[in-house]
Amino acid sequence: MNLELSEEQEAVRRLAREFTEREIVPYAAEWDRAESVDRAIVKKLGDLGFLGLTVPEEYGGSGGDHLAYVLVTEELGRGDSAVRGIVSVSLGLVAKTLAAWGTEEQKRAWLPRLCSGEALGCFGLTEPGTGSDAGSLTTRAVREGDAYVISGSKMFITNGTWADVVLLFARTGDEPGHRGISAFLVPADAPGLTRREVHGKLGLRGQATAELALDGVRVPASAMLGPEGKGFSVAMSALAKGRMSVAAGCVGIAQAALDAAVSYAAQREQFGKPIAHHQLVQELIADISVDVDAARLLTWRVADLIDRGRPFATESSTAKLFASEAAVRAASNALQVHGGYGYIDEYPAGKLLRDARVMTLYEGTSQIQKLLIGRARTGVSAF
Repeated sequence: MNLELSEEQEAVRRLAREFTEREIVPYAAEWDRAESVDRAIVKKLGDLGFLGLTVPEEYGGSGGDHLAYVLVTEELGRGDSAVRGIVSVSLGLVAKTLAAWGTEEQKRAWLPRLCSGEALGCFGLTEPGTGSDAGSLTTRAVREGDAYVISGSKMFITNGTWADVVLLFARTGDEPGHRGISAFLVPADAPGLTRREVHGKLGLRGQATAELALDGVRVPASAMLGPEGKGFSVAMSALAKGRMSVAAGCVGIAQAALDAAVSYAAQREQFGKPIAHHQLVQELIADISVDVDAARLLTWRVADLIDRGRPFATESSTAKLFASEAAVRAASNALQVHGGYGYIDEYPAGKLLRDARVMTLYEGTSQIQKLLIGRARTGVSAF
């Protein structure tokens, strides 16, 4: 793997960094307190092509490779993980999956709007009673002539109240487990679909996280994404790449923690000198720095494998596991460097820690990642 970025990748990274510094960093604390990101950010993301990365230009995408996507995701995560989540879900889980599995008609109908920011997508997999055990979901889609009627509920859906289309997973057959699941593209304004935003979250407070309720939602049979009964495969293919996006966002959190710790240590004085002179403070900063570099390299490896057409699922789980846990450690160490000031939201360390904590939970908990990695190395299923 060549670790030197191309001129194009450097330009994308620089663009994302400048955008983050200008449009996100000054407002992140305000959005966190208000529990709502300014929705105008979506159009700005679309105008720069960030919502269409890796999607073919013929469908309104901005092309580019997966490493460029990772670079952008990292920068957005450094500024505010709530904004990063908008891109990771609408592009990473929905648009990319649609580009891979959709019919020509489905791609023409949705991808240009998703890539421009005119529309947003959300990923309707998790339910109130099924998180890690996604194969046990209970939302059901019943065939009625040329349509399906869907009933059930979804929980913790990022972009849920903002989305225009839901990539929704429902049971269409009587087979147990994942074999009876299918995927659908459900317009968010479909009659019978109601959405309720979830408030009071520990972190990612600015993100529109929602509970979805479906009561007899009717969609045409042409709304099915991929073959009937293959919805679990659609979901897992999306999550394998989605874990790379979460890992990149975690690198951003860890980098923000490093930047904040170094800056504070340089200007805060104790015992007659800046605390950066004290060895145990340097130890905290060194630990953060090592975690940033290791997480970044693991994440870049996943992007490189995808771009070369190589298997990447286990490496994606590895990156997500390490980077998410590293982000928690990095944010916690940064808070320690800040001392009491780290405990108030005038400084970023507390928000970084709160945002980092959920990264070990969603798109596969750390425990699920360990099971996936262990199964890949031993050939023995732990499920």
